[in-house]
Amino acid sequence: MRVGSVVSLLIIVLTSRSGTVAMGSELDVPMVIAHRGASGYVVEHTLPAKAMAHAMGADYIEQDLVLTKDDQLIVLHDIHLDLVTDVAERFPGRARSDGHWYAIDFVLDEVRQLSVHERVDRKTGKQVFPGRFPLQKSSFRIATFSEELELIQGLNATTGRNVGVYPEIKSPAWHRQEGKEISPLVLAELRRYGYLSSDDHIYLQCFDPAELRLLREKWHTNVKLVQLIGSNSSGESAIDYDAMRTDAGLAQVATYANAIGPSLGHLWSGDKSDGRFAETDLVTMAHRHGLQVHPYTVRADDLPNGFASLGQLLSQLLQQRVDGVFTDHPDQCRKGLGR
Repeated sequence: MRVGSVVSLLIIVLTSRSGTVAMGSELDVPMVIAHRGASGYVVEHTLPAKAMAHAMGADYIEQDLVLTKDDQLIVLHDIHLDLVTDVAERFPGRARSDGHWYAIDFVLDEVRQLSVHERVDRKTGKQVFPGRFPLQKSSFRIATFSEELELIQGLNATTGRNVGVYPEIKSPAWHRQEGKEISPLVLAELRRYGYLSSDDHIYLQCFDPAELRLLREKWHTNVKLVQLIGSNSSGESAIDYDAMRTDAGLAQVATYANAIGPSLGHLWSGDKSDGRFAETDLVTMAHRHGLQVHPYTVRADDLPNGFASLGQLLSQLLQQRVDGVFTDHPDQCRKGLGR
């Protein structure tokens, strides 16, 4: 076979799902999305965790975004600070009536004073994942969105890679109730760093379908949008995620989004008598509507019930032909996916 034919065949393989040559799609293998960075090894959402994820070969790196009092975008999973920082010790009188210290009540200069640690359980004060980075060891800080984008783009420049970003707009309706519009600020920052079109290495995600529609229809963003899918049983949202996972619901999602981000539990309905999991038809339906599927979250140290190993879990995801996988352990996920 001539070289030109080989190249043409490779391009066909790489574009078989997405229609473009996208990193993370080599030989039709799901892309690896570093969930809060390499958070299985280094404290979540810190710059060292993001640098480690880049070095481990992640295709995309996630950023959760919330606003400070002075309208600065910071990378933090929760809208409050107390589960991952020492805010209670540094600012003991600043909690709200519910006992939480909210990022929106602090200016950036105050946030920069905080030390970040592994996530703890609010009731016990113990680490959620005991085997991860030890509490009160080393020194970690909260980063701004711009600092993280510059880190990833800088590493791309020095390594010759093109690792993408995967920001999530956290609780936009809550921010709005607090008098702040977070989405336009996110879009402005993305434009400043060159993330403008569907061809750029970015997915922008949110649990709120109304916000995603605003991003597409009011603020006219062209970047790829991801509808995250939560659980009705959690009681944390009035959004009917069960209806969203039907064929009719996915058809609606496809009018404004490019992909869905379901939880792992949405992909199977239990195990059969022979030990194999009964797949739901969520991935098949989503693909039929032109939606990619990026489930969350693969953790080597916290496997879903019924899975004996990380390899078994990844094999199940490959069998269901997901397009991407969120993981706290990007190196192990890459290896298990045959990358």
